[in-house]
Amino acid sequence: MNHERASLLVVEDDDVDFKLLMRSFQKRKIANVIIRAKDGLDALNKIETGEVKQPFFVLLDINMPRMNGWEFLQLLRQHPKHANTIVFINTTSSDEVDIKKGFEKHVAGYFYKDNINHSIDKLVEVIDGYWQIVVLPRGDN
Repeated sequence: MNHERASLLVVEDDDVDFKLLMRSFQKRKIANVIIRAKDGLDALNKIETGEVKQPFFVLLDINMPRMNGWEFLQLLRQHPKHANTIVFINTTSSDEVDIKKGFEKHVAGYFYKDNINHSIDKLVEVIDGYWQIVVLPRGDN
């Protein structure tokens, strides 16, 4: 069984949202590795070059420049090594179509950025709990 600490790839183009997220992780004294990508292309590059180490999961924004979250998720799901990667969506979209689309693409959770400070703290609480109980495959075969 693998008890290695999972890292988190945060795919987020908004600097303020990312800073609030990091502040919330620091406040909870979370020591897992967190890597930021500013869009889907950046995220794919970080995965392909090995900057993002196994095991990892993804916190994904939808609305981003160059490559949005849906395009990134589609490519991630097509990759044999990363098809089952755990992905949480964190977005400003409360559109039912987006929510349904996320779960059709097997996301582990869909979080809506409403009251940004409160929602980020709750999101970090969920991720922290997840990190503490989940066992992930290494994924290097």
